[in-house]
Amino acid sequence: MTTIVNTPPRENNDSGNMMSLLVGAVILFAFAFVFFVYGLPMIRSSFGSGVSAPQVNVPEKIDVNINQSE
Repeated sequence: MTTIVNTPPRENNDSGNMMSLLVGAVILFAFAFVFFVYGLPMIRSSFGSGVSAPQVNVPEKIDVNINQSE
């Protein structure tokens, strides 16, 4: 004699969908942050190799005389 076992269908529990959306958004934000902080400067430096940033010499002391001599 054949025994047929019908398993009950899985309950539709949607309570975890919002949590998974939140976790996915946090992970996406973290990857975007890491890309902008580390990846983008590395990509820019590889395309602009040989071109250095300009050097600006700033004096240590600036003499500003506000008293005008007549």
